[in-house]
Amino acid sequence: MKKENPFDKIQQKTNLNPSEIYKVADSMKSADFSDESTVRNLVKRLSKLANKPLSKEMEDKIVQSVTSNNMPLDMQSLNKFLKNK
Repeated sequence: MKKENPFDKIQQKTNLNPSEIYKVADSMKSADFSDESTVRNLVKRLSKLANKPLSKEMEDKIVQSVTSNNMPLDMQSLNKFLKNK
């Protein structure tokens, strides 16, 4: 029985290309999350990659939260944060 690669499952369910996921993850390693331009570019890139458009207002709130270190780090808190914005 062949073991399926987790990224194959992600691609099947979300239509996200694993190589693009790796590129974004790699770019985050050295990103300056206090720099508004860097964070804004990353937010736009992730939104486009996930095919989930963001309003300008939501983008601004996310950028402001990340650059001011107010962004939650765990998934449960992050979900609450995004639902309340």
